[in-house]
Amino acid sequence: MRTTFDLPDELMRHLKVRAATEGRSLRDLVQELIERGLGAPAVAPAGGRVPPPLPVLDFGQRLPKKYLSNAGLFELIHEADDE
Repeated sequence: MRTTFDLPDELMRHLKVRAATEGRSLRDLVQELIERGLGAPAVAPAGGRVPPPLPVLDFGQRLPKKYLSNAGLFELIHEADDE
């Protein structure tokens, strides 16, 4: 598949030099680098802290459609507070 990327000039020069030095096409080099990057483990955010997972609420049933909005969820939360 063909696509277009807008890369900084300095990065493009670096890629061209590396491809020429390794005796390969720019296309093959970029493809390999992208595949390696996608196969690498995910990097932790700055500061080395991984955010905690979002809480999962189990109501034991599906929520009625009226709660499937911010206003509906707000209402549901406050109904639980009133009990």
